[in-house]
Amino acid sequence: MTINEAQDIVIEDFSELEDWMDKYQLLIDLGSDQLPLDEKYKINANLIEGCQSRVWLHAEMQGDKLVFSAESDAVIVKGIIALLIQVISGHTPEEILASDLYFIKEVGLTEHLSPTRSNGLLSMVKQIRMYALAYQAKQQK
Repeated sequence: MTINEAQDIVIEDFSELEDWMDKYQLLIDLGSDQLPLDEKYKINANLIEGCQSRVWLHAEMQGDKLVFSAESDAVIVKGIIALLIQVISGHTPEEILASDLYFIKEVGLTEHLSPTRSNGLLSMVKQIRMYALAYQAKQQK
């Protein structure tokens, strides 16, 4: 599945819900369904700066694909990072760097999150792209 196909599924899932309380519940459910991050990855180096809550993001290459795992100590934020991972994980660094994450705007995340959570979301996307850039550079050596 391409990144855009995954984004379209997310948009469809959110569009089926009219009320933002239901959409928040979907985010909470996504976070609850996510596997917990292995304790060995809950280190300061994996903490995302710019998030009000603590969010750990781990990336590793599996073949030519970049696979992410994450966790947060806040339920909605955990759902947001789970949503990002659902769309991005399992793609090449090049695909990740070339992607336009239009689903964020389409589902209304930036306008319905508090300013601090919106900033955190942007920090998560930035960190995902930084990992992709770093792994792309590693591959080119």
